[in-house]
Amino acid sequence: MVALIGAGCGGTNDGSEGGTGSQSSTGSSGAGAGTGTSTSTGTGNDDFGNGDDLGSSGNSGSSNASSGGSTGAGEACATQSSQAGFQQVYLVFAFDVSASMTASDVEWRRKDLKWDPVVAATKQFFVDPASTGFQASLTFFPSSAQTTQACQAADYSTPDVPMTPLPSPAFGEAIDVIEPEISERLSWRTSTPTAFAVEGTVAFIEAQRQQNPGKYAIVLVTDGYPEGCRQGNTLADVVSNVEAALSSNISTFVIGVDSPQGQGAPPSLTNLHEIAAAGGTGEASMLNTGDPAQTTAAFKAAIEKIRGAAVSCTIPIPPPPDGRSFDKQKVNVTYTSATTNMPTTLTYDQACAAAGTWRYDDPANPTAIVLCDDTCAVVQADVEVSLGVDFTCEDVLQVPQ
Repeated sequence: MVALIGAGCGGTNDGSEGGTGSQSSTGSSGAGAGTGTSTSTGTGNDDFGNGDDLGSSGNSGSSNASSGGSTGAGEACATQSSQAGFQQVYLVFAFDVSASMTASDVEWRRKDLKWDPVVAATKQFFVDPASTGFQASLTFFPSSAQTTQACQAADYSTPDVPMTPLPSPAFGEAIDVIEPEISERLSWRTSTPTAFAVEGTVAFIEAQRQQNPGKYAIVLVTDGYPEGCRQGNTLADVVSNVEAALSSNISTFVIGVDSPQGQGAPPSLTNLHEIAAAGGTGEASMLNTGDPAQTTAAFKAAIEKIRGAAVSCTIPIPPPPDGRSFDKQKVNVTYTSATTNMPTTLTYDQACAAAGTWRYDDPANPTAIVLCDDTCAVVQADVEVSLGVDFTCEDVLQVPQ
């Protein structure tokens, strides 16, 4: 979790000329508490996915006032600290429960080599304390609407597990309910209606974020290409749906579950990379199956990558201390990695043209600090990082109107 520390300008009414005060704060990983002081150090104890404030759109923390120099007008201004979290992150899982995941009728569809290790790792993610701060939902596809082969987006617009703060046992319980059903030969769910599952999932997100704004990402877990349905369920259809979602700021991550090697086994699911690329997340994370321990470990690695990449690089600006008015030109942003413990000042650049920069979401009326792409990548790759936001008493930025 990245701690965001803000300091108000400070001063004592001693009549001296031109005194100003500002604050830099650093943070470290820990249990999710954050404090700040008027000295140059502070703590914001949060890991990515490990602190209580990760993904929280609300602001929390403590404030400590102290005195420093005075302004020329003799007005005292107390230095205080505020803590804010990143934009709330919502992970929307679409989970393939088609027969090929668990049928065990042929070697390459053995339940113990595919379903069991993937499910074990999936359950672990949902109850892992490191997932604290995220919220998630879970939708199985195909749905149980076998009369239509589940080929309607409406079948997936209501998740099997609604949006729930993590960690939570609700997801494992839902999987435990569905597993006996799909493990019985007469109850196998046929087809892989991926295009409709994505379309319905996006519809759910669009409705959800009207009431709960934040960063939403789809996590598609599947062992096959789209299959079944008379029309509208090709790979191109899935790519089109994912591209449309990305244009609405919804990313799509893909975890592909390859089949064990053996006679009749389908080829590697390399075309799933097209879905991930269209979803703005690079390549799909492909899992080789055949060794349950390795499959579980590979799934965990994939989900850790997603967990880091899903961290929002939008930081709501905390309310100025004591109800003061926010001044967009009196802000400094610093970055501190736990490996070096040395703060580096990030440069304000509304165009994000240079490296190591940040911008406002709206320079005319800013409500959030947005890390530019290269800065965001550094933050997402570092699980022990802190950002300091200094509210100064002097103009340090030139923000376009």
